[in-house]
Amino acid sequence: MAPSAFAEAPGDDPLAASAEPSPARDDVPAGLAPGPDPWIELIAACAKANTPLAEAEAPPVRHAAYLDASPLALAVRHGAPLVPAMGAAAPAFDPWIPLEVAAAEPQAAPLTPDIAPPAPDAPWIVADADDASDAPEMVETGLSAVAHGDAGFQLIATGDDAPDAGANVSPPPQADAPPPADALAPLVPVDAVIVTAAADAPPAADGADLAPLPDPSAPQRARRRPGQSADAAPPPPPNVDPGAVAPPQLRDLFDCEPSLAGGVQDHLMPCAPPVSDRWRLAENLGLVNPRWWDPYNQNTLKGDRPVPFLGEHWFFVGAAISDTIIEPRSFPIPMGVQTTERAGSLDVFGDANSLVLAQTFILSAAFIEGSTAFKPQDWEYRLTLAGNINFAEVEEKRILYVRPDEGTERTDSFVGVQELFVERHLANVSDRYDFDSVRVGIQPFSSDFRGFLFQDNQLGVRFFGTRNNNRIQYNLAAFARLEKDTNSGLNDVTDDIRKDYVFLANVYRQDTPVPGFTSQLTAVYNMNREADEIEVDTNGFPARPALIGDLRPREYDVGYVGYNADGHVGRFNLTASAYYAFGEDRNNTFTGKESVIRSYFVAAEPSIDFDWIRVRGSAAFASGDDNPYDDVEEGFDAIFENPQFAGADTSFWIRQSIPFIGGGRAVSINGRNGLLPSLRSSKEQGQSNFINPGLALVGAGADFDVLPELRLSTSVNHLSFVHTESMEALRMDGSIDKEIGWDVSAAATYRPGFIQNFVFRLSGAALLPGDGFKDLFDNKDDDDFYYSVLFNATLSY
Repeated sequence: MAPSAFAEAPGDDPLAASAEPSPARDDVPAGLAPGPDPWIELIAACAKANTPLAEAEAPPVRHAAYLDASPLALAVRHGAPLVPAMGAAAPAFDPWIPLEVAAAEPQAAPLTPDIAPPAPDAPWIVADADDASDAPEMVETGLSAVAHGDAGFQLIATGDDAPDAGANVSPPPQADAPPPADALAPLVPVDAVIVTAAADAPPAADGADLAPLPDPSAPQRARRRPGQSADAAPPPPPNVDPGAVAPPQLRDLFDCEPSLAGGVQDHLMPCAPPVSDRWRLAENLGLVNPRWWDPYNQNTLKGDRPVPFLGEHWFFVGAAISDTIIEPRSFPIPMGVQTTERAGSLDVFGDANSLVLAQTFILSAAFIEGSTAFKPQDWEYRLTLAGNINFAEVEEKRILYVRPDEGTERTDSFVGVQELFVERHLANVSDRYDFDSVRVGIQPFSSDFRGFLFQDNQLGVRFFGTRNNNRIQYNLAAFARLEKDTNSGLNDVTDDIRKDYVFLANVYRQDTPVPGFTSQLTAVYNMNREADEIEVDTNGFPARPALIGDLRPREYDVGYVGYNADGHVGRFNLTASAYYAFGEDRNNTFTGKESVIRSYFVAAEPSIDFDWIRVRGSAAFASGDDNPYDDVEEGFDAIFENPQFAGADTSFWIRQSIPFIGGGRAVSINGRNGLLPSLRSSKEQGQSNFINPGLALVGAGADFDVLPELRLSTSVNHLSFVHTESMEALRMDGSIDKEIGWDVSAAATYRPGFIQNFVFRLSGAALLPGDGFKDLFDNKDDDDFYYSVLFNATLSY
């Protein structure tokens, strides 16, 4: 059964919209107000659904319909069969008009009323044949009527030439012979008004074929609006964008020479120049000029077009990065016990100056399947390799190598696998493409917005997805940590996987608690089982266990629960984190007994914007242990931190790793690119340590966007230990002050061309030692400050 035209709301069908009646006229009687004709609605619905009219169910008939559409031949035949011929003898106006009446029997031939058609601007009103009693009432309202009871029809028209009501009209002549039955489409009985061919088309006679198809080579007449002359062409569309591609015009429809075998509807299909695929349409039209080295125009190497030999939905995304570091610096350096670089130097502290040069090249390749403009990718295979060459120079022996005969310079190189994973899209869970996916392999992950707890590229499996129109995101992940290369910090896949496991679950919700703010809840479990391992780094120094306390290997279980937030309320921005750590340490490094872990960490960085200036504050507090000999470890430590906070790596304290001289061999107070004073052998290869002094940081800074391509940043932070008892026990010194000092830094970031492909950064930082720092590192030179200079050039493709 064909679709019903009456089930749709007016305006849902663009074809039906063409059938809306003209505004009411004064000469239309009451009861015959303009309204959509049910047959016209049915025809439009059949055309929209591509359903033959013969299969449609006749609609209920109203008493009249009002049409205003130039001179039409109107025929009413009660019970007359119809043959739909959509497209045949099509008039210049709307597509639902072209219908003709054919006969199944000679006496049912098409009607030819004995009255002249009205003027082009006069309406014709047609009523149902069964309701002949309406004719006198219509005459009283000024309408004329023609009724023919013998033929079972009634025709009502306006105009001076219309005959009087009740006038007898002779039946029309019959056709000489009926057309062959097999030449006609299936017939449908009709009890209502039918609109037939336009005045321009010759009427079919004697059962002849319908009007011929239009000649494709002939000029095509434009559609016209009712009331306009047939020769009046519509005004051309406005040229909004001179560079835009104009839509196909009616005269262009036959330029592609479509086959006529399919009928008239083939001619109504717009033609377009052939293209290889939709991704290369802009190139075929000459709008872009792809070049393999240009990432800012359409580029197959950057995932803008599918790879030809892989199919329509496979894309390749490549990347190449060069990262250059030049870093002069100074920090307290211990003098070797066995030897020194300078004869006669008997102090504990040597020359503080050193230099680091590092060059890293990163190559990344990914194959992605799926049209990802509006939905998640179906598959992704990614590989990222990083090659590093580094050079270090210091002024004292046994700093770069454990052996004093190795000298004071070191050049090293390493290639690490930073990404190697497969991602699979599991399912879409909403019509807005909320999804579930899984990723397996070496992959990047950050547990929070600023990298306070765990931010690394590690081997694992991760389930992730979204809900509520991407307002909610979630992660379920498990990682087995890879060993790191000592001097480059890159993943070493040639070494055994560590027995250090991380299990994590978090959920993000946008616009919570207020619009523009994102909240996150996270739960992390770190399971360490390295009590039976001893790890020595590339330079010969012990990495696990750290050489403090009883020097015994250890293992632990620790859980973290946290809340993180990031967003803005108007001009006010805020990033905040809070973590609570709890668990069990199997071997307290001071007592050798089991201890419980209870510690916490909070940090916040508010800021506010004033045009091109952002003023920000920084505050962080990590709890410290006030009694290393009890059975509670209260110093907070992370798994693998990389904080983007309080100046990040432009800060002296965060950038430089300061040796814990005199309290343990190869142990640092803090880690490189780290915030917490955790007393570990290293951030990359050491274990977490929850017997540490803790940290209190308060600071302020500002960012100045002086040019679109130039930003200046400043930071001033004051740092203090929370408790110094653990350091006093290791140093056997009971008078260490809590103040670390003032950390002052400034940086300039330059992006030529306002792009991220070329980023140059120059920063300088100084640590002005406080009383606690001087207690730990007082030296014969009585240095008033330590410095760190960092030049970084990042080139990306």
